[in-house]
Amino acid sequence: MTITGFWVNIKKNVEIVNKEEKYMLFNSLQYAFFLPIVFALYWVVPHKRRWFVILLSSYYFYMSWNAKYLLLIMFITGISYAGAILVEREKKIAKKKFWVGGVIVISLALLFVFKYFNFVSGLIVTLLHMASIPASEIVLSLLLPVGISFYTFQAIGYTIDVYRGEIPAERHLGKYAAFVSFFPQLVAGPIERTSNLLPQLKEERFFDYGQATYGLKLMAWGYFKKIVIADTLAAYVDKIYGDMHFFSGFARLAVIFFFSIQIYCDFSGYSDIARGTAKLFGVELMENFKSPYFSTSVREFWRRWHISLSTWFRDYVYIPLGGNRVSRLRNAVNIMITFLLSGLWHGASLTFVAWGGLHGGMQVLEKQVDARKKEKKHKIPYAVRVIINFIIVSALWVFFRAQRFKDAAYMLVYWYQGLNNPVRWVVGGFGNLGIGAMTAVKLLLMILLLAVFDYISLKKDVIACIGKWKLPCRWAVYIGLIVLIFLWAPAESAEFIYFDF
Repeated sequence: MTITGFWVNIKKNVEIVNKEEKYMLFNSLQYAFFLPIVFALYWVVPHKRRWFVILLSSYYFYMSWNAKYLLLIMFITGISYAGAILVEREKKIAKKKFWVGGVIVISLALLFVFKYFNFVSGLIVTLLHMASIPASEIVLSLLLPVGISFYTFQAIGYTIDVYRGEIPAERHLGKYAAFVSFFPQLVAGPIERTSNLLPQLKEERFFDYGQATYGLKLMAWGYFKKIVIADTLAAYVDKIYGDMHFFSGFARLAVIFFFSIQIYCDFSGYSDIARGTAKLFGVELMENFKSPYFSTSVREFWRRWHISLSTWFRDYVYIPLGGNRVSRLRNAVNIMITFLLSGLWHGASLTFVAWGGLHGGMQVLEKQVDARKKEKKHKIPYAVRVIINFIIVSALWVFFRAQRFKDAAYMLVYWYQGLNNPVRWVVGGFGNLGIGAMTAVKLLLMILLLAVFDYISLKKDVIACIGKWKLPCRWAVYIGLIVLIFLWAPAESAEFIYFDF
């Protein structure tokens, strides 16, 4: 068996398993009933009991996927809760390290069993076969628990923060469990820090109409990005990656950029809905995206993309390794280790590892270039630098989306086929994808609206600004957005991409 063959088999197994999964998706009818009920209960019950409403609703939300795996999140909660208390009680550093290390090892061991065991098993067998050593592959038939990477990292971060003395260990098990399982961000983040989320779940909160309505507007924008833009583009992306050899060069090139926009709208849409939902309960979650495609470098991109994960790796991996307080060579190694692990976090595949490694390599390269030109100002216009960086990031996304290295290479190499006749190349490519003139205009308008919103967001809070407009104007925007969601939403909605991580 080759590494490529192993990966294809794993992907097929995952696809078969996923057909049996049933989530309470943010864009599902179940969630439309669930959220108002939880909202009403939360604000009706006394403050001292609200943590219980959050915990009960969060566990019900998680059980709607697979009731058996509720035991898993409860176990992760239990060991991190007890471990943090033991860490805080100990006076000797060695014993503190023992307890915090125990929590980390047990948590990561569970993550390994559910997410990486089959990958590592297959990889070892492949390497043994390449060395002419007979071996049989061991495969565990386990469903990947949704959100396991997110809540495991959140619990590990809490324990490390207690070890560092940055926060006290939480003594109320129920409130800590509500922090780990808070349903708006449970399955796809943001990966919250204890110092931000846990105090908000403990403090007495009063209903804030402005905060709640802002949350609803943020949710509406998140739904637009997910249901309208991401799900529309997903149909073309899936079509190409399902049989890329059948399509023309321009079709492949278009889909490379389509996926960049799809994954951004899919994931940032989820984050907007999560943050908007939390605001309904008076809770402020961290901002996870800040117009990342207006970055002028890969380093800046990672300061704006999946901020909760990138800062988690910065604080708990990169800085402990020495960060940038070491030699230039060691710093490059630290960056590469951090991003290789980040790639592996995203999935049990060498393509994910390569994607992380390429991002790490680009950052090392940028640091070297900047070190030589730090005295010089950029001569390249801002817009050109943004476009160049978007092209680079989009090209790297191919490794994230492709199932095999040869698929990624094919997408990146054979986009130019037919370029000798540019007009036919473009028109034929759109036709190859099944995109007519009206559909092309609709896609352009979607992407243009996204770009304008994100560009203005660089300096202003767009939702807050619209909220200051006169009543007829702002309601025209709100109603118009809702109408676009219903008119432009595709017949079938796709699962959130980051639910797989």
